[in-house]
Amino acid sequence: MRRGLGKADDVAPDEVLLDDVTLDDVTLVVRARDGDVRAYEQLVRRYQGPMFRLAVRMLASRGDAEDVVQEVFLAAWRSLVTLREEAAFVGWLYRMITNRCLNVIRGRHTTVDVDLTERESHDAGSHPERAVEVNEQLTAVTAALQRLTGEQRACWLLREVHGRSYEEISQTVGVTTTAVRGRIARARAQLTEMMVPWR
Repeated sequence: MRRGLGKADDVAPDEVLLDDVTLDDVTLVVRARDGDVRAYEQLVRRYQGPMFRLAVRMLASRGDAEDVVQEVFLAAWRSLVTLREEAAFVGWLYRMITNRCLNVIRGRHTTVDVDLTERESHDAGSHPERAVEVNEQLTAVTAALQRLTGEQRACWLLREVHGRSYEEISQTVGVTTTAVRGRIARARAQLTEMMVPWR
């Protein structure tokens, strides 16, 4: 019989307590693959934040991003038995989120509304002029990102925002590292050009 999570609230965000022991990703994946729902819940808690941030930036829609993240974590749970290398779990999640977001982008017939509520300025009360300027810049950046192709946006976000290596991005999007570098270079050039008025 498993014991409760104990003092999980006292644990640092990057640590997980399960059965009073701090567990790493590999251990949690092994347990989850063996049917341990609590272990998988810990993985979801650990990675839903970064996955949501990637999805919301790719899709510029909190609702769509929430749907994608929920679908991907459910699909990952169902197909966890197919993951051969436990250490590859995070890269596998990035690949699933990216591919699902690209499918959503390809399936859209209209542009999406920009939702920047998660990026509100913390100093809006003390410097309202600066807050307005920051919000306008964020709106411009989000709009510029939406003008990139889905593939360029995915590569740029994975590299510049999520700090993934070219090799990891290559595996995530299923193209060569040369193609990844090319997409990122084109994305950077386009974003630089579109953001000239804000310099």
